[in-house]
Amino acid sequence: MTFTGSGAAMRLDVNLLDYALIAIYFVVVLGIGFAARRAITTQDDFFLAGRGLPAWVTGLAFVSANLGAIEILGMAANGAQYGAMTVHYYWVGAVPAMVFLGIVMMPFYYRSRVRSVPEFLRRRFNPSTQLLNAIMFAVAQILIAGVNLYALALVMEALLGWPLPASVLVSALIVLSYITLGGLSSAIYNEVLQFFVILAGLIPLTVLGLMRVGGIDGLADRVRQSTLGEAGLHTWADTAGDNPMQAHWIGIVFGLGFVLSFGYWTTNFAEVQRALSARNTNAARLTPIVAAYPKIFIPLVTVIPGLVALVMFDGLGQGDSEYNDAIPMLMRDLLPNGLLGIAVTGLLASFMAGMAANISGFNTVFTNDLWAAHVVKDRDDAYYVRVGRIATVVGVALGVGTAFIAAGYSNIMEYLQALFSIFNAPLFATFLLALFWKRMTAWAGFWGLLGGTLVAIASYVLYKSGTIDFGTELNASFWGAGLAFASDILISVIVTFFTAPKPVDELRGLVYGLTVDVEDDALKGDERWYRNPLVLGIGALVLSLAMYGVIL
Repeated sequence: MTFTGSGAAMRLDVNLLDYALIAIYFVVVLGIGFAARRAITTQDDFFLAGRGLPAWVTGLAFVSANLGAIEILGMAANGAQYGAMTVHYYWVGAVPAMVFLGIVMMPFYYRSRVRSVPEFLRRRFNPSTQLLNAIMFAVAQILIAGVNLYALALVMEALLGWPLPASVLVSALIVLSYITLGGLSSAIYNEVLQFFVILAGLIPLTVLGLMRVGGIDGLADRVRQSTLGEAGLHTWADTAGDNPMQAHWIGIVFGLGFVLSFGYWTTNFAEVQRALSARNTNAARLTPIVAAYPKIFIPLVTVIPGLVALVMFDGLGQGDSEYNDAIPMLMRDLLPNGLLGIAVTGLLASFMAGMAANISGFNTVFTNDLWAAHVVKDRDDAYYVRVGRIATVVGVALGVGTAFIAAGYSNIMEYLQALFSIFNAPLFATFLLALFWKRMTAWAGFWGLLGGTLVAIASYVLYKSGTIDFGTELNASFWGAGLAFASDILISVIVTFFTAPKPVDELRGLVYGLTVDVEDDALKGDERWYRNPLVLGIGALVLSLAMYGVIL
């Protein structure tokens, strides 16, 4: 990712007011970290916010943790490159999986009292599967944190004139400070703040952009005259033939809507961790469902600005101009001082929200599933909290180191989807069998996960080398995820029939249909319809389908 127009052409006309807004934001973020520090006494306090947060807080943190740099710059880039088809990432590729997580999977996670996804895999399978998943997750989070850091540094260098090393250092230190101080509580409360700051920056940008191009109708007319043409305004049209994404509807529904989506939202601990911090089972189930409602409308402030940038800036995505430049170029040309400061703060917030989710997930998995499970066992809470803080420092340092891997991608969302197809798609297959097939054995979990991951890597390498042609990078991720999922299932089934299953008593509470007696943790008011996960989940699904009615 490069901002080739950096320098005078890309520099924003920021003034003292804009810098004051940015400074105030930094002070508030660090203040939250210091305030949260006083409540940190146990491992659960540091890694899971004491499991005491209401659903609306964890729900907003859940969606904010996903609304990072990759989401904002990447989805705007996708909007400019692929048009309206980008909304599939939300209405097919997010909401159904978020609802499934809340209704079906969160009771298993929360009631088992696990602190991480790898810990769940240890209890369902064996320590080897836990170790494999913990290593894979840690690597993935460091790579994704690096993308957030690199993107933030380049934006600050291009727009504000900050030197690249200084931008990396400042952003890394801010995130490092508030997570190290207050653990997950600090990250979550900052993510709630960041959610509103991000919207405060994106909504004016979207409104002013639409005004510049003549509203929705004017935008549609100009998209028809762009390189995308009429196809840029549709989502399902021509998905059995030629379309901007070069994706078949099977790849969209199965690869994105099922494997990639469910693989990310139901097994990615950086997201699940927010739900595990909820105050009871019902609040944990509601967390991803509450998050699904704002998620439905996020395309209005990411995809639409991408389309606006496409028609405003000739040659976007061609030659020296990259699709990732869409949001920064709109900020440069549309926003007055004051609003400019809010938008820059919103970008800062998005980068830090995404990176904080990666790093807080990394420090939890490193401490609990690598260090405590396999290196130094049976120490007191104070020891493991110290290890978690050290892991936070190490994670941020490694994120700085991996930041430049993303430099070769003109569209950072393509890089992200490639990572998801490798790390999340096979894990979802393992989870699906683990939850619904009690016969599945411990070593089937290990070899299925390892084999599916290797197939995903092989598929991506073959595409990048030109051996297999999937048309586009995103379509390659769809098919790679599908191949990884199918391979994981096949390997798991084969290994299961050659190995012994675990005793049924060891699977209670971990497999669907094998219940375990747990204390009822319902709170007053949980029985009301607006706290019912099933009712709200169905509502989110219906609303997503209704949104498609506008742009088929």
